[in-house]
Amino acid sequence: MKDTPDHGGLSRRDELWFSVFLVLMGAGWGATQPLTKIAVSTEYGYFGLVFWQQVLGAALMMVICVLRRTKLPLHATALRAYVVIAMIGTVLPNTISYQAAVFLPAGIMSLLLSIIPMFAFVIALLLRTERFAMRRLGGLAFGLVGVLIILLPSVDMGEPVPVGWAGIYLLVALFYAFEGNYVARWGVAGLDPFQLMLGAALVGLFVITPLMLVSGQTIVPLWPMPAAQTALVASSVIHVMVYASYVWLVGRAGAVFAVQVSYMVTGFGLFWAWLILNEAFSLLIFVSLATMFAGMYLVQPRPKAVLAAHGTIDDK
Repeated sequence: MKDTPDHGGLSRRDELWFSVFLVLMGAGWGATQPLTKIAVSTEYGYFGLVFWQQVLGAALMMVICVLRRTKLPLHATALRAYVVIAMIGTVLPNTISYQAAVFLPAGIMSLLLSIIPMFAFVIALLLRTERFAMRRLGGLAFGLVGVLIILLPSVDMGEPVPVGWAGIYLLVALFYAFEGNYVARWGVAGLDPFQLMLGAALVGLFVITPLMLVSGQTIVPLWPMPAAQTALVASSVIHVMVYASYVWLVGRAGAVFAVQVSYMVTGFGLFWAWLILNEAFSLLIFVSLATMFAGMYLVQPRPKAVLAAHGTIDDK
């Protein structure tokens, strides 16, 4: 990817336009949590849900790659990238997410995903791609406080929160944090985002199909589609399109500007959970939200670090 401008290098008109785009991206990504909640409402098996998510993602990415006339590289380094991104970016976190969504409110899931930047910083320290800084240590502390507010059994969050499942759901955030650090540290073999997502979706299908068949969790599409299947389709399409939009925004507004979508995703996740699912929130939900936002702000990478994390993806 070519060097991209920081937030400060944008004209006021561009900044306004990209800010609107940022809000739309956050609204889309934030909607995936309540849609996931609807998708699991009829006891569909999680392997079946991940299977169809991969089918939809692969089909959409294949159409985009054909329209862009880009082939799918199959050399060794590309295959490694497909496998790693498929496993830690989709198969493992989404399998956990679909199981946890049966028990956790969508708003709580959105809040818990706010811990991703904090996890990512700790992993970066272990990989020695980031240096220790007191400011970012403070961010970790705020993130920990936000999580503890959710996990303490004696705290009333306005909705029942199974502590065990909340703890398990943190693994989803951990996998996403590993994914970002993998891209930053080892790159994606020069693949553009659409090639990478297509290859990862095909690998995901190869892994998840036998698990679905052996477990008997096959989901048969119906027409007209019931609410659960409609929610799955909508969630899968939104995820793929918003991710591609994120990469586009990085290429034009700069990664430091684009990374602010994290705030939008969490905020809109709570909003959609309230609007679509009628979830109720106590005051402590917003206390946790405030501490999470403070944590994200303090651990936000420096401009060079953020750009390095995306510099291996070719923005065509």
